[in-house]
Amino acid sequence: MNPLYWLEPWEPSPTVVICVLIAAVLFVRGKRHARISLARQISFWFGLGALYVVLHTRLDYFFEHEFFMHRAQHLVLHHLGPFFIALAYPGAALRAGIPFAWRQRFVGPALAARPVRVALDVVMHPVVAVTLFVGLIYFWLFSPVHLLAMLDWRLYRVMNWSMVIDGLLFWWLVLDSRPAPPARLSPGKRVLVVIAAIPPQIALGAFIFFTPRELYPVYSICGRAFTWLSPMRDQQIGGLLLWIPGSMMSVVGALIALRHWMRLSARGRLQQDRRSGLRPEDRARRREDRTLHT
Repeated sequence: MNPLYWLEPWEPSPTVVICVLIAAVLFVRGKRHARISLARQISFWFGLGALYVVLHTRLDYFFEHEFFMHRAQHLVLHHLGPFFIALAYPGAALRAGIPFAWRQRFVGPALAARPVRVALDVVMHPVVAVTLFVGLIYFWLFSPVHLLAMLDWRLYRVMNWSMVIDGLLFWWLVLDSRPAPPARLSPGKRVLVVIAAIPPQIALGAFIFFTPRELYPVYSICGRAFTWLSPMRDQQIGGLLLWIPGSMMSVVGALIALRHWMRLSARGRLQQDRRSGLRPEDRARRREDRTLHT
């Protein structure tokens, strides 16, 4: 079979193509002006490529006809793809890729508009961010809602795009490497936010895995891609994908956020260190003395 066969979209979507192309063009244009390391470039392209593969290739057929494949798709849409894009810290490159005149005339005023600022303040609030991140998983896996989403192609695309957008917002918030301000959250809060998202994912994954009845009969109704896999086994694998890999991605995010916290503290860039008025070497000596006295 021709390998290019798998790159053909199962259901063509101009929205996916346009969004991916815009992000790619802006990044290519902007990285010439912003300093982007090779590792960050690889991270960005891997994340963007992963989103395209699970949204606009022949694999979408399997995502629509097996529950565990659907969970694998959402693992990429909500966790893996947005995680690697945010890990590349591409904001400066994407901004630099926009023509200067457009930034002045359109982008700047749009971001400065009060409705936009209020909306960002709301969705980037730590409690709201965790609630949305976990709540969307629960919402789309609620059996009646999931049935409708898998039967209506319009709702199916809303479901997928909601996972992508929320994943980008969440990981952009958590993996921010800057102190606060200019980051929205302090390094400590970023660690707590991503840790708070772990238990609900484990609980839902375990519930799906251990439930003795079929929760998502839509896959049996519409026909399964893998006839050799029983509905209950399919459901158990899907629960495990949410339970283990999904939670592990959050653990990795927490470790990266903790690393940023330690790095900023060592460089004296935390807000309390800046307010103290001490030089970095004095702050380091003070921390060393406090360690010796405990």
